[in-house]
Amino acid sequence: MSIKQSVLFDAPGPKARARILGTNIVGILIFVAAAFFILKGLSDKGQLAPELWTPFLTAEVWEFTILPGLMNTFKAAAVSIVTSVVFGLLFGVGRLASNATLRWLCGVIVEFLRAVPVLLMMIFFWLLFGQLQVGTPADIPFYAVVVALTLYNGSVIAELVRSGVYGLPKGQREAGMAIGMTRGQSLRNIELPQALVAMLPALVSQFVVILKDSALGYIITYSELLRSMQIYGSAGPILQSLTVAAVLFIIINFALSWVANWLSRFLSSRTSGKAEPLTTQPMAVKV
Repeated sequence: MSIKQSVLFDAPGPKARARILGTNIVGILIFVAAAFFILKGLSDKGQLAPELWTPFLTAEVWEFTILPGLMNTFKAAAVSIVTSVVFGLLFGVGRLASNATLRWLCGVIVEFLRAVPVLLMMIFFWLLFGQLQVGTPADIPFYAVVVALTLYNGSVIAELVRSGVYGLPKGQREAGMAIGMTRGQSLRNIELPQALVAMLPALVSQFVVILKDSALGYIITYSELLRSMQIYGSAGPILQSLTVAAVLFIIINFALSWVANWLSRFLSSRTSGKAEPLTTQPMAVKV
């Protein structure tokens, strides 16, 4: 049986594989034992009683609690994904501009926003929009969540764009300039499209981060899934409510992670060993 060798690590030998297998078995046994003791403790305290869990199977709880919370979560995540991509592209291209002042300004903004915790930004904009009376009081938490997620994740996407372009072979830009393109035209027409394809799996992974971070909106009273379940559970089954919310988040994030992994494998299979010579796709040059 052939073993694929990693670029960074040697293929493990028989003893190393035996140690890895033994470590995995021990880890699984520890996990099973911990899960058993946790479930036993919950059962002894009556937290696994069917009457505490069956309400989450009713249409009423889903209609008035779970689905509205999910819709608000998806709404904040969807708007933040679009605005983060726009922000990231603008500032990512700005960090690649030929103008040194523009590069420095975009770099300072991106590095500052990456360093500020997203929860701190949510609280700051929530208080700021409240003082400025931006929109109705019910909409202010939504605006604060979207702005904070946009600034933080947009700065991360901007860095992905910059690193993606820098990761391309230098011959790409030289080939573009050799046929009469300017540096900006080469960036827009040759380098940036290739960088976007290369960073697509990482971009989808960042979308998972946006969806997860939207749950922080419950701290500023945004009625997303976690806050809806917290309010419902405040009447009694708080552990069960938070568990159901956690399971829903895990399922959604697992689905998005699967999409990211599928994109990574798909793009790798499309690009590996299939490069065509430059002369097979001649490019018209406008005079």
